[in-house]
Amino acid sequence: MDVQIKKGVLDACVLYALKDGESYGYKIITDLKDVIEVSESTLYPILKRLESSGALETYSKEFNGRLRRYYTLTDTGRKKLAEYRQDFEAIITIYKRIFR
Repeated sequence: MDVQIKKGVLDACVLYALKDGESYGYKIITDLKDVIEVSESTLYPILKRLESSGALETYSKEFNGRLRRYYTLTDTGRKKLAEYRQDFEAIITIYKRIFR
C-alpha cells in the first residue's frame, strides 16, 4: 500500500478507535488488530501528530505504579474523522467507476 494512503488510513483508524471514549496506546493497538496491524513505533508518532493538530487531548494517570497516557477525541478530531469518512465514500466511488 502506498505510504501516503496508509498514513491517512492509520490516522482514520486511530481516530475511529477513540470515537466512543478515551483509551491508551496498547489498548488502541489491540482494538485495531482485527482491522490493521499497528506497532507501537508506528502508533505513538501518529498519536503525537494528532495531538499536535488538535484532534486529540491527553492526560496521564497512574496505573499499577506507572503513568499511563490516555487519549480523547476533541471536536476537531471528530470533524477530522467525519472528513475521513467522506473521503472514503469519494474514493470508493472513484474505484467503482475505474474498475467496473
